[in-house]
Amino acid sequence: MNKLNKIIAPTDLSKLSGLALRYALEMAIEQSAAVIVYHVISEDGDWFGKDDGLNPASALVPQQRGRLHEFINDNFADLVGKATITEVVEAGVPYHKIVTKAAEEKADLIVMSTHCRTGIQQIMLGSVTARVVAHAGCPVLSIPPAKSSAH
Repeated sequence: MNKLNKIIAPTDLSKLSGLALRYALEMAIEQSAAVIVYHVISEDGDWFGKDDGLNPASALVPQQRGRLHEFINDNFADLVGKATITEVVEAGVPYHKIVTKAAEEKADLIVMSTHCRTGIQQIMLGSVTARVVAHAGCPVLSIPPAKSSAH
């Protein structure tokens, strides 16, 4: 495996995405890589232009920056000082923004969680992770949910 210099770690601020973010941060520490923790506010329509001030999703960016910062500090305090972390929040279509950000940043790897949906749920809802895998110009590491000890 080539040395990793930059990892994109998308998060929706959920516990599930936290598993992948922890994996990305630990990998970054081992490889002395930088991590871009990337939160995309979902905007699935083309009703507004990219920089349109009237875009409701864009209005949420400052608030979501605060939430992302809290999410990182609350869940990864043990890793924060050990890795180079950049926090980025943008609005857009999540899979498209993730693929574009990885290309712009010349990322070596994208590490993200998957909900492990199957069947009709996968067909109807699609999967951000599956779309990123299909369109990314770099490898994508998909982290599944942790197995419950109840099984």
